[in-house]
Amino acid sequence: MICGPLRAQLAPGMGYPRGYAIRFYLGIAAAFIAVGSPLDQLGEAYLFSAHMLQHMLLIYVAAPLVVTGLPPEILDSWLLRHQRICRTLRLLTHPLVAAVGFNFCFSVWHFPELYEWALRDRTVHIIEHASMFFPALLLVWPLVSRSKVLPPLGHGTALLYCFGLMVADLPLWAVLIFDNTQPLYETYRLAPRIFRLDALQDQVLGAVIMKLFNEVFSLWHMASSFFGWYREER
Repeated sequence: MICGPLRAQLAPGMGYPRGYAIRFYLGIAAAFIAVGSPLDQLGEAYLFSAHMLQHMLLIYVAAPLVVTGLPPEILDSWLLRHQRICRTLRLLTHPLVAAVGFNFCFSVWHFPELYEWALRDRTVHIIEHASMFFPALLLVWPLVSRSKVLPPLGHGTALLYCFGLMVADLPLWAVLIFDNTQPLYETYRLAPRIFRLDALQDQVLGAVIMKLFNEVFSLWHMASSFFGWYREER
């Protein structure tokens, strides 16, 4: 609707932003694969690693695509017309606020009691995914924003931010990898084994998936920031 009927009002003379629309709808498709495909049932009832893959698709695939799919001409015009919302979003997308808020939500939901509650209650499960996806939009904003009103970080600050992202999930990763006494989550311990993985191996695989997505996303943006910085200094 914003790129259709409201485009003439928010960005007069602007053509249909086809490239932005493609990225936005790819982000929606990635989110659907995460929570609306058979992967959802697989992660809910059988495999921790499948559930972790859901989270990673929402955080590191869907969220960046959605943010980069927002046409800056339209977004900035809307933000400038709504200064109170703009100030709130400027606070929420501040690197420290975005990183701490996201990692708090992500880590807390992996406490066994809350995690099991989300697996048992569909409404809570939806809240769990929403409280990862929407903070993820704020998390990736400082790196992928196309907005001039809420711009991305400079190259040097982006390098530090990416390094912080790689460090922030280490406590949860360490618990998942090194707690070899018994699986953290009862649901997966009791679930039928549909692949040649026991529950502990499945838990370790989930931790590997989590760290792989985090590292690829962070290192990609570190490299992009480093070479962008290098080109500016030449």
